[in-house]
Amino acid sequence: MKKILIYGANGYTGRLILEEAFSRNLSITIAGRNELEILKLSEEYNVACEVFALDEREKMLRVLNSHEVVIHCAGPFMYTAMPMVKACLETSTHYLDITGEYQIFEQIHDLDEAAKTANVMLMPGAGFDVVPSDCLAAKLKEQMPDATDLKLAFTSVGGGLSRGTSKTMVEGSHEGQQYRRGGKLETKSLGTSFREIDFGAMKQLSVGISWGDIATAYFSTGIPNIEVFTGSSAKQIIQLKWMGRLSFLLKMRWVKNFLKKQVDKKRPGPSAEKRGAGKMYLWGQASNGQTAVESRLTTPNGYTLTAKTAVLIASKIVNDDYKAGYQTPAMAYGSGLILEINGTEFS
Repeated sequence: MKKILIYGANGYTGRLILEEAFSRNLSITIAGRNELEILKLSEEYNVACEVFALDEREKMLRVLNSHEVVIHCAGPFMYTAMPMVKACLETSTHYLDITGEYQIFEQIHDLDEAAKTANVMLMPGAGFDVVPSDCLAAKLKEQMPDATDLKLAFTSVGGGLSRGTSKTMVEGSHEGQQYRRGGKLETKSLGTSFREIDFGAMKQLSVGISWGDIATAYFSTGIPNIEVFTGSSAKQIIQLKWMGRLSFLLKMRWVKNFLKKQVDKKRPGPSAEKRGAGKMYLWGQASNGQTAVESRLTTPNGYTLTAKTAVLIASKIVNDDYKAGYQTPAMAYGSGLILEINGTEFS
């Protein structure tokens, strides 16, 4: 049986992915750099394990050589993605991760030809970032093939953030809002782009953010102008504006380290009860300058969805259902991929 390697399985989301893969009786190995935690998980689930850091290249290559695909869960991916991706190209191992960092999508996209040569699929963003929004973008492109503008948004009811997600947000806190205009990435001040969005279940004030879709939706659809929003509040928008004014402080490493230590004092992520009760609502609009089309999507909580989509895609790969090269979820599997997850619905 072809094996799946879950790297960073001891993290909050990594453990959810482990639980999902275990429940589907897939052949898995868990890995990470924290020996005590990885060994404990290995005993708890009775699965094989490996312990290595991403700078232990020879050991990483040895482990990857015996696995068909890796689900990389150890962020922030701006530091961890490329060592794993380059090793996967060397060992012809398919690569999935759960990042939402637009920079990583851009960097890995540049390795498309190398991935095709190695006959492997490189798919960053195999979780909530960016499977549902990528499928939504692709669906809108199908409805309006001549679209020139794309707006996407998401919000949640219930749930919360994991430590890993919060730390990734800290790392990017000094940047302004990134968006795509004329096919190129541009920047505007935080908190200056906002609108009320009708998510179907509710209307909510939403603010522009630097989200992975400014890269992935462009690769999937070719639409040149893209902006992403998330549910917010007037108070949060004011806070974002202040963050923009204090960006010179947020660039400093000691400030980032201080903020990360505050994150470590919080619980690892939302409880199972909160995840079970939570829902994600997505909205999208495509326009060609004259008319516009809209679509909405409802999914389970983002962390629950991440575990299910990452494992779903890994299971497809081990069954030889993949496209070599850089891929987004919709590029590889179409806009209907998200509907393979129970509890998802377009409207």
